[in-house]
Amino acid sequence: MLNPTFSILITTKNRLEDLKQTLRELMVFIDNNEVEFIICDDGSTDGTSNFIATKYKTICLIKNNKSEGLIYSRNKLLALTKAKYAITLDDDAHIVSKNSLEIIETFFKSHPKCAVMALRVFWGKTLPVNLNCNKASLRVQGFVGCGHVWRMEAWRDIPYYPDWFVFYGEEDFASYQLFKKGWNIVYNPNVLVHHRVDVKSRKKQKDYRLRLRRSLRSGWYLYFLFYPINKIPKRLVYTFWQQIKKKTFKGDVKATIAIFQAMGDVVYNFPRLIKYANRLTNGEFKEYQKLPDTKLYWKPLES
Repeated sequence: MLNPTFSILITTKNRLEDLKQTLRELMVFIDNNEVEFIICDDGSTDGTSNFIATKYKTICLIKNNKSEGLIYSRNKLLALTKAKYAITLDDDAHIVSKNSLEIIETFFKSHPKCAVMALRVFWGKTLPVNLNCNKASLRVQGFVGCGHVWRMEAWRDIPYYPDWFVFYGEEDFASYQLFKKGWNIVYNPNVLVHHRVDVKSRKKQKDYRLRLRRSLRSGWYLYFLFYPINKIPKRLVYTFWQQIKKKTFKGDVKATIAIFQAMGDVVYNFPRLIKYANRLTNGEFKEYQKLPDTKLYWKPLES
């Protein structure tokens, strides 16, 4: 497909049943000749690639022979697409809103400095009855990985996501880079994404410790990469102490291990943090902090 306006990009690993539902929900896009649809199979061993190649021949499938990580795979997808606007979804998320492509294109055309459109995301197994939202679009600090749209011109204007983060933190990395370049991130609630996960149950999942470790270290990585030096010590000590107080002192052994592993990761990657630092000035940091927080979770009560 030559120079499509839109692409839908999904990376997946060993979550075939979730992916099957996502593809069923996205058939209107798969059947659209003007939409480029690309999936990266990050070393799955559950037959994911064979399923896509057999059942969805119009989808462009790329495969990592071994798992390289979510961020590596997203870089690969974004480097491959030829579209003007790239919609990134998780393999357990799908777009609910009708006429979403028209909404996205119109929005980008009317907001020429918008690099990323952050979408309204509902996290939960079942959608609420009332999906209406009367909130207006809003410039924000960042965006959610499971549902956003890149203006590809802006993506090419900043460094790739840091694949050594592996998982978590890449969106905030991009948000700081975009801010330094004068681009905006705008939350547009007119496009709703259903992220079919039970957030509360994640503490009971086997990868709870790993997820927490990666989440904590990515936040600490970002301090060293982008914060003015004089802001780092206080922030680092505060967040470390809060984790100890809320997790360790309450007997969460898995979380305690994750906290110290994350700190070890920071020490191990410190040369990288120094090499790739792109710090905000104190003035830029102050302006960035004035922006509203990333809109992570949409709840029906807000409508």
